[in-house]
Formats: sequence, C-alpha cells, structure tokens
Amino acid sequence: MSAAAIASEIGALAPRRRRRTPPSAYLAVAACVAVMAIMAAPLVFSFFASIETPTEASSAPHYLPQTFSLQNYLKVAGYQAGLATYVANSTLVALMTILACVALAAPAGYGLARFSTYGKEIAFLFLLAPMMIPYQALLTPLYLDFAKFGLVDSRIGLAIVHTILQLPFSVYLMRNAFEAVPREIEEAAMIDGCSASRRLTYIFLPLAVPGLVTVALFAFINSWNEFLAALVFMNREFSFTVPILLVSVRTGDHGAVDWGALQASIVLSIIPCLVVYLALQRYYISGLLSGAVK
Repeated sequence: MSAAAIASEIGALAPRRRRRTPPSAYLAVAACVAVMAIMAAPLVFSFFASIETPTEASSAPHYLPQTFSLQNYLKVAGYQAGLATYVANSTLVALMTILACVALAAPAGYGLARFSTYGKEIAFLFLLAPMMIPYQALLTPLYLDFAKFGLVDSRIGLAIVHTILQLPFSVYLMRNAFEAVPREIEEAAMIDGCSASRRLTYIFLPLAVPGLVTVALFAFINSWNEFLAALVFMNREFSFTVPILLVSVRTGDHGAVDWGALQASIVLSIIPCLVVYLALQRYYISGLLSGAVK
C-alpha cells in the first residue's frame, strides 16, 4: 500500500472537526426570537390582565398580576345570554360558511383551472374584483335584500354574508391548487373514460386536500372574527356572535371600560382559532403554495 493511500485512510479515521457556526446564523436566530417575543407579548399581557381583579385591571397597568382572580372569566361566562350561546352562534355560522365556501369554490376553481373556455381569464378577474371593494359598502344593499327574504337576524343569513365576503379568495386558492395537479393524471383518467364530475370527485379533490383545508381555515378565522356584518344583521342578544360579546362586555360601571372582562373575552375568543390552526397547520403552507411553482 502506498504512502498516499495510508495517509488518506488515517485522515478518514481521524475525527472530523466541527464546522463553526457563522455569526450570521446566531443573528438570524436572535432576530426570530425577538419577532416571536414582540408578537406574543400582547397575548401574554392580555392573559395576565384577565386573571387580575377588576379593580386591579382597571388601575395602572402591571406586567405581572398582583392578585389571582377568575372574576373576569365568570363575568364573561354569564354575561347576558351567556358565553355558550355566543360561542354556539359563532361556531354554527363559521361551519356553514366553511361548507358553502368549499362547496362553491371547489367546482369553480376546477372549471377555471382545467377547462379551456373563451373568456375564462376575464371571468376570473370578475370573480376577484369584489376583493378590491370595501365590504362595508356592500352591507347596506345586502341588508335591504335580506330583509325582503326574512334573512335578517338569522344565522343562515349571516353565513351567506360571510360566504360572499370569503368566496373570491377561496376560488383563487382552489384554482391554484387544481392547477398544481399534473396533467398526466387527468389524461390517464380521461383515457379510462372518467367524466369531468368523477375526475373532480375521485382525483382532484383528494389531491387538493391542502387547498381545501386552507380554504376552510381562512373561512373559519374570518367568519369567527367578523364583527361589522354580525352587528348590522343581528338584532337580538340570543343571536349575537363572539365579536359582539367583546364589545358589549367591556362596559363597566358608570360607562368605564372593564379592561379585565375585555381581556378575558379576548383570551377566550382566541382559543378556538388557535386550536383549529394548530390542528391544520401541516396543510396550511402547502395549501397556500399550491400552484406557486410550475
């Protein structure tokens, strides 16, 4: 064996030196931690304020609660019709919005992505045009139309409004998700005699699950947090949603703001969105990026 070969074997057996981490990597980690701390700070302070006594929460702000109390949460739980009623209303409206968005956006996105028809791109632009209009301008004519059909102060009517507001973006997401499916899969199904409806049901929808989950997630969060339409269309306290509770429960004695109850209601309203997002987060990024890379 030559001396060069022996030297190479010795070098291979020798422990490798660890590569030094560049300073830029530490700076990137520090920047990420700082951004996370800035984003999480309001949530942490809201939680601390929610477990203070009402008097302490309304006084000078403290970084840490001096007295632990659940009075704010008890007030929110029993306020007017009760927290359970408002959560049930918001959940029902959000579920109906999700079902409507998925049921309408899936075939619309499929048609825009897979069928070559004259004026398809122009129709797609018309579908996206409502995103450029402030939805507050649409509430008055919608209210007048819904009053004629008895949909005012109705959870179904509010779900229709939320669907109208969310549908253009849902169609955009589903179009991108269906365009990301390889053409070869569709051509193989067509050779086997699969119709357009069966291709959508048995091929494209299973492959576009990340896009469907993203549509459902956006529909849920936007419907759960929407305030103005719920305030305009709902007139009875038994039909109010959680965002209206946040505004109503903050009223304290003599017109003062009850900061403790307000922060408690904020914490409670965040929990469902956080749970849904954590449960579906593995589909979220892939659904947003569907069709981004050709």
